[in-house]
Amino acid sequence: MIVPGFKFSATAAAIKKPGVLDLALMVADTPAAAAGVFTTNRVKAAPVLLTKDRLRAGQAQAVLVNAGNANACNGPDGLAAARDTCRAAAQLLNIPERLVLPSSTGVIGAPLPGDRITQALPNLVAGLAPEGLPQAARAIMTTDTRPKTSLVKGMIDGREFTLAGIAKGSGMIHPDLATLLVFLFTDAAASPKILTKLLFQALPKSFNRITVDGDTSTNDTILLLAGGRAGNAVISEAGAPMSALGEAVNRVMGDLARQVVADGEGARHIYRIMVEGAATPAEAKKAALTVAASPLVKTAMAGEDVNWGRIMAALGRAGARFDPERVSITFGSQPVVQNGRGLGPMAEAAAQQVIKSGFFTVTIHLNQGNYTDYYDTCDLTEDYIRINADYRS
Repeated sequence: MIVPGFKFSATAAAIKKPGVLDLALMVADTPAAAAGVFTTNRVKAAPVLLTKDRLRAGQAQAVLVNAGNANACNGPDGLAAARDTCRAAAQLLNIPERLVLPSSTGVIGAPLPGDRITQALPNLVAGLAPEGLPQAARAIMTTDTRPKTSLVKGMIDGREFTLAGIAKGSGMIHPDLATLLVFLFTDAAASPKILTKLLFQALPKSFNRITVDGDTSTNDTILLLAGGRAGNAVISEAGAPMSALGEAVNRVMGDLARQVVADGEGARHIYRIMVEGAATPAEAKKAALTVAASPLVKTAMAGEDVNWGRIMAALGRAGARFDPERVSITFGSQPVVQNGRGLGPMAEAAAQQVIKSGFFTVTIHLNQGNYTDYYDTCDLTEDYIRINADYRS
């Protein structure tokens, strides 16, 4: 995975535990246009606060990311640690400190071991390489079971461009961002304003359409850096070039979002809740989210139990208008409910085979209007409890 104009590196800094990749550095050859989206949680980690402030200038050249420690709820010491590590990285890279953006993920409330980061930085900088993005993807993982990467190519003004992204996310996943770190890099040239627009256009159908457990985090960060090596004219307004880059952003963010859900902590079944026939767009969204986030629906899926009554109960508290006696529910292509009534054991047995496939869609038709929406989610298993009960152990 190579993005012209960018280099990447990863190393083990003993932040999580010795010998495990837990520190990543991503560097543009020259200052890049940059934009970001951050957690909606009122509690924001020090690296979020610092990165948001530095992005006001619309430029960045390096992103320094650690796993194993969120550097959240550490007060002024947390901000000082974020600044100190960025300053050390900037000195080694010979770039202005303001162009280094910090990001962290891991345990909340534990002091950031900044000395371990600064000690690891020389090795990290020495390892920078164009092909180092997959290693960086591994270094930002916490409870993830696998790295998440995506790459697409496109054309702008007859010139080929590349967009690549990496993400971490497995638990504390819910709409309006979650425990997510997402870093996107392109060699296309675009203004910070356009990059911001593209991020907000892509969010509703990617990271804001997934839920694992209903929790959100203090550290959510999505960054998009555009280095300009592709040689296209800088995209500064709507038009075909913006659309081409936007399509790439949509594809990469959508792909990474699906990978996050598929790696939900302890998940064995990945599914989409599709609501059709709602009276309004807002009601379609509320109905889909309520069913997707329902712990009772999730545990039924974990047990491969076609317990459609739980779906009906979740719908009833979603705030969407519908007549229960007009609702239909289908697992894959197998109907299990028509006009609010179950179709019997044979239909449920066939639907159970759909659940056993591991990847499927549950379609709920409200027969109330013309609007549709969806959320991607996963089941909730005993492994989720085990992972989170022992998270700090």
